[in-house]
Amino acid sequence: MSQITILLLYLLAAGAFTASRLPRFGNVARPLFIIAAIATATGIIVHGNVLFGLIQLSTGIDLTVGNAISLIGFELAVIGLIAAIEPTLRGISGGLIFLASLTVLLMGPSGDAGADIALTWQVRAHVLIALLSYGLLTVGTIVAFYALVQERRLQAAKLSPVNQLFAPLETTEKLLFGVATAGFVGLTLTILSGSSFINDLVEQHLAHKFGLSILAWLVFGILLVGRHFRGWRGKRAVRLYLGGFALLCLAYFGSRLILEEIFNRSWG
Repeated sequence: MSQITILLLYLLAAGAFTASRLPRFGNVARPLFIIAAIATATGIIVHGNVLFGLIQLSTGIDLTVGNAISLIGFELAVIGLIAAIEPTLRGISGGLIFLASLTVLLMGPSGDAGADIALTWQVRAHVLIALLSYGLLTVGTIVAFYALVQERRLQAAKLSPVNQLFAPLETTEKLLFGVATAGFVGLTLTILSGSSFINDLVEQHLAHKFGLSILAWLVFGILLVGRHFRGWRGKRAVRLYLGGFALLCLAYFGSRLILEEIFNRSWG
């Protein structure tokens, strides 16, 4: 029942944030924003309470794939609410919160006592930094898609009220690279903190994860260097970003599936 409540709150918020950016609802834009903000905040509180109750167990953490995705969704909702402070970003906020709503139904207990893992504080810190970084880079992915769609609409001269859902393209790109920078810093910390307690990549079945994470780190690094020194923007930057994010998804979720489904192990 709690999951349905969270889902409905997030869907209400996503719809209200989106509607507040459309001209036909201009006379009620502020009430819609207030409704959306209250619904999002309430959803975040309930979501966090339920999710962290599932993850934090007496002897460790239960971080299944579904809970990991839902935790990133929780962060998406938080960032969406913060971004909505800027009126031109409320269309993007609606997209972020809608994505968060899709992750709600994935959370739940693992049903496997072996998933209850006792972890040292170093490993817990690594897991937290990793999830925060993935959440930031997920936000960047949504922003990248917004920028790509907006650029195509402008090139095709498709000017309509729907354009109000998008922030100015320059603002969107600045947001994208700001998120990419923060995510890159977090990813760097994730790799450094992870390497400090990994003794044998092959024995611990982490070679795929570590290798793909390094590749993703290199892609994001090249993107940021290109942006800073060569002014990269537009489709080239967006596609490079999406490529780096795809590698990151394979590194984390792909390796978790390999561990849980093939090797019958679990690792945070």
